[in-house]
Amino acid sequence: SGINTKNEVLMKKAYGIVVYESISDEAKLQAYVELAPKAFDKDGAKFLTRGYPSVLKENARNERTVVVEFPSVEQAEAFYESDEYQLALEALGDGAVRSYKVCEAF
Repeated sequence: SGINTKNEVLMKKAYGIVVYESISDEAKLQAYVELAPKAFDKDGAKFLTRGYPSVLKENARNERTVVVEFPSVEQAEAFYESDEYQLALEALGDGAVRSYKVCEAF
């Protein structure tokens, strides 16, 4: 966080990064994809990328990857814990193995 000229605390943006290690049920993934955006609307989230990598380097794997920008780490956490997103996660269930991380902007 920093201070602007009006002495207000500035929140650093945060990025939610989801990597799908495997997808075993496309129907469950589709149900998740239909529900998840409803949660994004209320927490100031902005999709930056969603899909498969265009280029693979070093030890990278061709895994579905999603990057979402949030106004802050706190809002990223609020999004994840929201009833709307939990409903989407329930729909996904065991249809995919994923890692989900939130990183604060540098």
